[in-house]
Amino acid sequence: MITPPSRLENNAFLGLLCVASLAFLWMIRPFFDDIFWSIVIALLFMPLRQILRRRGLGPNMASLCTVLVSLAFIILPAGYLLYTCLSELAQLYARLSGNSGEINEMVDKLRQALPAVVEWLEKFGYGPEKIKAALSSTAVTVSGYLARQTMSIGGGTVNWFIDLAIVLYLAFFLLRDGERIRALLIRAMPFGDHREELLFARFALMLRATVRGTLLVAIVQGTLGGIIFAVLGLRAPVLWGVVMTLLSLIPVVGAAVVWLPAAVYLLLTGEYVSGVVLLAYGVCVIGLADNALRPILVGRDTKLPDFMVLLSTLGGFALFGLDGFITGPVLAVLFVTLWQIFMEEFCPEAGGTQVGEGAAAPDAADGAGAEPRDESSSFSS
Repeated sequence: MITPPSRLENNAFLGLLCVASLAFLWMIRPFFDDIFWSIVIALLFMPLRQILRRRGLGPNMASLCTVLVSLAFIILPAGYLLYTCLSELAQLYARLSGNSGEINEMVDKLRQALPAVVEWLEKFGYGPEKIKAALSSTAVTVSGYLARQTMSIGGGTVNWFIDLAIVLYLAFFLLRDGERIRALLIRAMPFGDHREELLFARFALMLRATVRGTLLVAIVQGTLGGIIFAVLGLRAPVLWGVVMTLLSLIPVVGAAVVWLPAAVYLLLTGEYVSGVVLLAYGVCVIGLADNALRPILVGRDTKLPDFMVLLSTLGGFALFGLDGFITGPVLAVLFVTLWQIFMEEFCPEAGGTQVGEGAAAPDAADGAGAEPRDESSSFSS
């Protein structure tokens, strides 16, 4: 007969378990970004994997095809845009720093268009020559910084491909074994199986909806902005398209921070046709893309409130850098989901109350947010 372990033995084992777990997490800490992006890819593309499974593909082949689709539609275009953007950025500021004539021309045009503003600035000691000198100095500083960053990114190409391989490798196993991984986590976590089931379901659904409602809409707005910049012959259209994409991730700010000043500059410098076209396109196409696409890409009841998206995006960017545009809202999703579970279990009278308009529980989502389930759908539902 096996003697049950004593309390001391149980405590010692739990202590050893904690030490081993912390040591393992410390060991894999350089790969946290890779793990995070593999989870995002798996959650976003799980519906495609489910479709392929229903079409008769085996688990391995369906997961492999899904990973290849993610590589073709997200990772490769993102890599191309990154390098093109850096190239245009370096060329733009190198040209400004190497030849101040362009800056002088821009300042002179604005001076002719807005003489009253120039006179007002001169009263405070900001004459045209001082403005030109300040802009030239800034261009030299920024161009030197960008050149160093470009060389650094170019030198890290090998590491980037290694990280890409790790992300795709992990995403394959998350897609293929999502159900088993989820079952193991539910068995291991001590929070109660019903809570863990609900947490996984709501977290995955709200994460997918949040990414659709922020990242995809921002990409569309940035792409539309880059296209009109290219059509109008404005310099560095890819660069400004990427900038508009990043700004579109931030509620209240948006892509208008780029295209509106550009349209005003064109109008002030006498390029009336280009200015009017850009202004009308920005208002009617770029500006309305959010209102038109968000209800289609996101279930009406699954998105985070705008104020939480704003705070989590800015906070995530401050803490995690560029990854914060995703990690920030992800942490906000986890926060909201846990509090929803808490209110429903410990404050039943408040179970139907949500934070902000359009942030109801994800299980009430419409067809745009919910996904059909198969043998692996518990990982993504």
